[in-house]
Order: sequence, then C-alpha cells, then structure tokens
Amino acid sequence: MFLAVAAGVAVSTVYAAQPLLVTIGADLEIAPGSVGLFVTVTQLGYAAGLFFLVPLGDLLDRRRLIRLQFLLLATALLLTGIAQNAAMLLAGLAAVGALAVVTQSLVAYGAALSAPADRGRTVGTITSGIVLGILLARTVSGIVTDLVGWRAVYLMACVACLAIACCLARATPQLQTQLTYGALLRSTVSLGREPLFRESALRAFFIFGSFSTLWSSIALPLTSHSLSHTEIGAFGLIGAAGALAAGPAGRLADRGRGRPVTIAASVLLATSWAVIASGSLVGLAIGAILLDLAVQAIHVTNQSMIYRPELGSRLIGGYMVFYSLGSGLGAIASTALYERAGWSAVCLLGAAFGASSLVTSVRGYRRSARASRPCESCP
Repeated sequence: MFLAVAAGVAVSTVYAAQPLLVTIGADLEIAPGSVGLFVTVTQLGYAAGLFFLVPLGDLLDRRRLIRLQFLLLATALLLTGIAQNAAMLLAGLAAVGALAVVTQSLVAYGAALSAPADRGRTVGTITSGIVLGILLARTVSGIVTDLVGWRAVYLMACVACLAIACCLARATPQLQTQLTYGALLRSTVSLGREPLFRESALRAFFIFGSFSTLWSSIALPLTSHSLSHTEIGAFGLIGAAGALAAGPAGRLADRGRGRPVTIAASVLLATSWAVIASGSLVGLAIGAILLDLAVQAIHVTNQSMIYRPELGSRLIGGYMVFYSLGSGLGAIASTALYERAGWSAVCLLGAAFGASSLVTSVRGYRRSARASRPCESCP
C-alpha cells in the first residue's frame, strides 16, 4: 500500500497540468492550440527517463535509487512552480517527466518482492494507486488553482515528494549484477526482438494514446460549458472508477486469462468514444468511466504477461516508453485537432487508437494460439 501511495503521488506530477492547460497558456501567453505542448514535453521527458533511469533498478539498490529520484523530482517541481516564462516552464516539466518514472521503479520493486502467484495482484494494487494518482491529480489541481493559483499545485507536490523521500525505509542490500550500465541499455533495446513484448508495447502505445486524447483535451469542451477549474478537475473523480479494473484484471492475469481480458477491454475502449462524442456532460462522464476501465485493465494484464524477475526494471521501463510516446502523441494531436476540427475529430482519433489496440490484441491471440497448437508432423 505504501508503494501504491508513493506511485500515485509521483505519477500525479505528470498529469496535474491537464485541467490547467488553458490557464497556464493564458498566463504565459501561449495559444490554446499549442497548450498540448505542455503534456507532450512532459511525456517526452518521461520516455527518456523510462529508457535511461528505470533500468538502473536492475543495477543499483532499488530503495536507495527510489529515494534519490523523489528528491530530484521535488527539485524539478520547485523549478516548475516558480517558472517565470514558457522556456523555464517547459524545462521544468521535462525534468518532472523524466524523474516521475520513479513510478515504474516502484512497480518493478513491488513485482520483485512478490511470489509469482501473487505478482498480478501486486501489480494491480500499485496500478490502482497510479490510476488514482493520475485522475485525482486533476481534481486536486483544479481545486488548488481556484483557491491559490496554478503555481501552488507544483509547490504542494514538491512538499509531498520530499515527505515520501523522508518516509522511505532504510536501503536494502546492494543488488548483485554482472551487467554494466551500457549493457543494461543494450538489453532494454534487445527486448524488441521478443514478440510478446512487442505486442504488449504496441498495445500500450495505442491505449495510452486514446487515454491521453481524452484527458489532455477534455478541459477544452468542459471550458465551453463554463465550468470552473474545480469542476473540470472533478471529472478526475469520475474517471477514478478505472482503478476498480486493476485488481480484477491482475487476478485474471494470474489465472492465465490475460488475453481474453485485453480483447474485451479493447472493444470497450473503442466503443467508449461513441458515448464521449456526444459532448454532453453526462456523455463525457459515462464515456470517461468506460474508457478508464478499459485502459487500466489492459495496462495491468500487459505488465503481468511480460514480467520476468531477472529483467524487472528493464521490462517495465522499455514497455512504458511506448506508454509515454502514445500519451505524448495523443496530447498534442488532440488539442491541435480540437482547435482545427472540433470535438468530433478528437473522438475519431481516440476511437482509432482503441481500434488499433483491438487489432493488436486479436493478432496476438491468433499468434499465441498457433504457437500452442501441437505439431501434427512431429514424431
């Protein structure tokens, strides 16, 4: 539970800006069609951190590394909170993204501590914390912005990260490994040769592209409904229902039912956009619940299917690079589309991401079925 809370706080720093995009853009004189750049820069920083920092968990003492990352994350949040211009803000957000990958270090650490039969449940518990962190970040940031301004959001997050760093238990013994840092990075790249990893990573790209398409742009139609920052942020509470899918999905993955879950959830993801496309407050709320349930179910089963203890941090880090790339693309594409073609175009983009996840899942299921089929010509 401590790992789940810590992961939720860390990942919330990546998503706190989403309901504030219009406000931050106006403060720094950035056009509404370009505010998606805030999310994209953060996600690019996250992708870099996933590749260069997360694999260190297979080389260094994980708890000591996690504590250092929280301290550095607090520094990056402070820089963002006191930013006086767009360049300073973007630098701070990129650093926040790169250091918020401590979230994935926590997932790998929790998985490594778990028995194989319980690993899916553990990943599901920590993922529930991550989901709540992502979605409640919007609610909290909206309320805080209405009360004391957007800068206070980052300053409060800075304090929270410092508190977690202070609460971390004493470091565990140093991990023994024969790999160098360069070998770790090469090993991460080599994961792309494995069909199951490629399938899960590609699916992560699509599901989080769809997820980011909604949550990076939803403040724009909600603003047209004359909602306050607090009310826009409250939509995070609606989407938090997605956390309910993480636990059951993890248990199903432990029982070998991961593939049926990914197919069913991909169908739900694609069809949720038909509800979201209405643009009404009720439609947006119901659609957001369906979308988040689907995304988190797939995310948990993805990680459970590919996890191997000897490659823990590298697997999680390499997989999440695709999550970050999908999130970054969804963010900048959705806000640009909204300005040029309206909400319907955004919904078509989100549905296309969902349909691509379904195609990937069906192809993976067929490949798995062929591989498990007995060879009739074999003796």
